[in-house]
Amino acid sequence: MSWIKTIEYEHADSKLQKLYDRVKSPDGQIDNILKAHSLRPHTLVGHMALYKNVLHNRNNTFPKWYLETIGTLVSMLNKCDYCVNHHFHGLKRQLGDDEKADEIYSALESGFYAKIFDGKYYAGLRYAKELTLMPQAMSEINMDLLRSAGLDDGEILEINQVVAYFNYANRTVLGLGVTTDGEVLGLSPNDSDNESNWGHG
Repeated sequence: MSWIKTIEYEHADSKLQKLYDRVKSPDGQIDNILKAHSLRPHTLVGHMALYKNVLHNRNNTFPKWYLETIGTLVSMLNKCDYCVNHHFHGLKRQLGDDEKADEIYSALESGFYAKIFDGKYYAGLRYAKELTLMPQAMSEINMDLLRSAGLDDGEILEINQVVAYFNYANRTVLGLGVTTDGEVLGLSPNDSDNESNWGHG
């Protein structure tokens, strides 16, 4: 599961159990990335607040499948198999088209995003790649390029936050040795209208 101690539900105190109750799936699964926070439950609260609002909030304007695509790309670039596996399955579920999802995966893996994407969707992926691999090279010119591709500033922020979240999540996983052992892949909070609903389904 991870290289550090984690606390299982049955051994958790009442405070941690309440947090676990908020994030678990209907069959009781608690993702290993979330259990990795169990020795400092307040960081689980922070993680879930960020995750829910960045990827699963009704005020986002991009479709969830595209935000999951960005997350899958960032995780590929960081070589974080845990997040690639989870969020590619999430992408497939959101898209509802396995063949198209596989084409997207192939394009992300090859680096030839233009095989599938154009316009602002392509520009968003290019920005995600550059921000992940070369954050120190970002400048206001990047914003101009994104705007010229049709992105408004709110959309730029939306993509920026997804990229930032996945770099955080990838480093949580890679730095603690979190694995997918025993997990059903691709579960996520589906209730975008309720910011406090963290349940995975």
